[in-house]
Amino acid sequence: MKTQASRRGDNLYIYLSGELDEHSVASARAEADRCIDENAGLSRAVFNLAGVKFMDSTGIGYLMGRYKRLKAYGMRMYLEDPDPGADKILALSGVYSLMPKL
Repeated sequence: MKTQASRRGDNLYIYLSGELDEHSVASARAEADRCIDENAGLSRAVFNLAGVKFMDSTGIGYLMGRYKRLKAYGMRMYLEDPDPGADKILALSGVYSLMPKL
């Protein structure tokens, strides 16, 4: 799992690529949390999932953890460009009610 981040205006963009599963989530979590902590106070974070080729329930747990961390900072979270497989999992899980899809 590769994680990259950039700041544009009042938005933090986090780009994920690879597989978001139990084998890769620890490094992705550490990197995303570091980016969130360094950019606390922005209005929102957008997680771009275009490069995520596989995601299981561990991926949903990863997103929920980042959602809670962002919420503690008063930041909103959005999801962008999930591939069809991830989109289906996210829709069925109800994640979009907390983290709207852009």
